[in-house]
Amino acid sequence: MWKSRGLRGSAFEELIDLTNSLYCQKGLAVIQKIPTPITPVEVDNKARTITSAYFEKKSTVDFIGAAQGLAICFDAKETRQLSLPLRNIHAHQIEFMENFHAQKGLSFILVHFQVKNEVFLLPGENLAEYYRASLKGGRKSIPYSAFERDYIVPNRNGFPVHYLVAVNAWLGKGGK
Repeated sequence: MWKSRGLRGSAFEELIDLTNSLYCQKGLAVIQKIPTPITPVEVDNKARTITSAYFEKKSTVDFIGAAQGLAICFDAKETRQLSLPLRNIHAHQIEFMENFHAQKGLSFILVHFQVKNEVFLLPGENLAEYYRASLKGGRKSIPYSAFERDYIVPNRNGFPVHYLVAVNAWLGKGGK
C-alpha cells in the first residue's frame, strides 16, 4: 500500500464522501471530492497497487460543489492535538478559498479533533486570518478553544458528518 502524508485523514474524508452521497440522494447538495493528481513511479502489477508516486501539482481543496443554490468549497483536516497546526494549510489553498469567496461562494475547512471526537466548521476568512498572523510571527496553530461551538458538525439523522447544519448556523450569523 502506498503511504503518503498527503493521505492522512482519508477515513475522515470517506465519512464526508458518504455524507455527500446521502446529501445528493436527498436532494440537499451535490458535492464532489476533487482527486489529487498523481504520477505513479512504481506499480506492483501483481497486487494492482501503486507503491511509489509523486503529486503532479498542488491541489486546491478537497471538496467542491453546490448546496441549495450556494457554491461551496472546503478542505478536510484532522488533528490528534488540541489545536490545528497551520503547517497543514498551504498558501495556494488560502488563495483558492479567497478567490472562491470573491465569486460569492462559501469556503471553509472542516476540522476533526480526534482527541475530542468533534468536528468543526471554520470559515475560510477566519482560517486566512490565522494563517496570515502565523506568517508574521504569530501562533503556528489554531487552538481548539478558538473554534465556535455554534459551528460544531454533528453526526445526526444518518449523516456521519452533517456539515450543512454548521453551514446553516454560519449563514444564520451573517457568514458568507
